[in-house]
Amino acid sequence: MDVVVRTYSGKGSKELFSLLEEHKAAIEEALRSTKGFVSYTLARSNESDGGLSMTVCQDMAGIDESIKTAKEWIAKNASHISVDAPKVSLGKIIIHATK
Repeated sequence: MDVVVRTYSGKGSKELFSLLEEHKAAIEEALRSTKGFVSYTLARSNESDGGLSMTVCQDMAGIDESIKTAKEWIAKNASHISVDAPKVSLGKIIIHATK
């Protein structure tokens, strides 16, 4: 499995996460349609000035699709928020524990 973590901080990130929280059902629905989707997490940082999203997919093709979906969603629904680009980290899953 593969993972992408997008970390948002700085200008506009607090406003972006407020908007994401308001539209969490639509975001979840969009990402669940990603081929090879395993899980998605959206979390505010402790400082409440931004946060992170983490998407896990069966392969890199799914991760690439999820990145495209996220960019398109933000462009369509949050273009009015001037936000710094996220730090994007990609990797291979070593452990994926769930309850």
